[in-house]
Amino acid sequence: MGKILITGGAGFIGSNLTEYFLNKGYEVVCLDNFSTGHRHNIEAFLKNPNYKLIEGSICDLETCKEAVENVDYVLHQAALGSVPRSINDPITSNEVNVSGFLNMLVAARDAKVKRFVYAASSSTYGDSASLPKVEEVIGKPLSPYAITKYVNELYADVFSKTYGIECIGLRYFNVFGRRQDPNGTYAAVIPLFVKQLMNHQSPKINGTGDYSRDFTYIDNVIQMNELAMLTDNPEAINTVYNTAVGDRTTLNDLVHYIKKYLSEYDEQISNIEVIHGPNRVGDIPHSLASIEKAQNLLGYNPSHTIENGLKEAITWYWENLK
Repeated sequence: MGKILITGGAGFIGSNLTEYFLNKGYEVVCLDNFSTGHRHNIEAFLKNPNYKLIEGSICDLETCKEAVENVDYVLHQAALGSVPRSINDPITSNEVNVSGFLNMLVAARDAKVKRFVYAASSSTYGDSASLPKVEEVIGKPLSPYAITKYVNELYADVFSKTYGIECIGLRYFNVFGRRQDPNGTYAAVIPLFVKQLMNHQSPKINGTGDYSRDFTYIDNVIQMNELAMLTDNPEAINTVYNTAVGDRTTLNDLVHYIKKYLSEYDEQISNIEVIHGPNRVGDIPHSLASIEKAQNLLGYNPSHTIENGLKEAITWYWENLK
């Protein structure tokens, strides 16, 4: 089947990719320093003979070189996410997301891996007002985090042209699903709202709630990683793709769905009021992806909408957070 290195493999997306590819018979190496990932995400894999954990940071080149030994594919998920985190500490975000990314590219190049698939970000669209977002039209970044993810794309492009390494970037749009951490200062909006409502606390929406996002269920992201990793279409390589559903949901509608599905487990949740606060610095008002490029070049067909993805995610949270 082949051997895959998943950086950030103990994180939300990385652990889901690990589970999927182990189940398909691949050997999987996980590189993680547990700065944002969790050991409980990978506990089930530790006894699998096809699984190897390397505890270390992508900021250390020697660790990266060790991790890519005899690897066929790299799925690079390791990063410090969160726009607010990058605004509070731009230096660390740059060190991990740019210098760490460059370390991984150099290590993958030297090890002659078949393909380097990496997590890019919808934040790259910046202040571009056009909807839907099309891969070739971007604006100026609105946060240090967005700058780091755009620099990743530039480095990948240069490495593909200069050294011949095959690179594909996946611009993730608001990914959610099982194992996404509801705790911590920089928790994503869906697990945070779910946790608050389960605890009978009022979720706080930044702004009026009219801002919208292309919320993307984890299974769609897994599909895109597999398609990018295995495509033999020469036109599909050395480029970037929106990884999304191609539909947008306002924050008000999002809370409505979450309350609706959680109320099936606890009727009191339907009566919890929502709090509104100020808009968050660095946030764009609306995000909606065109997925035509991924459909045409990779054969992408999202399996989950926001609604059926939320149903599955909320079932997982109810069973694992109670």
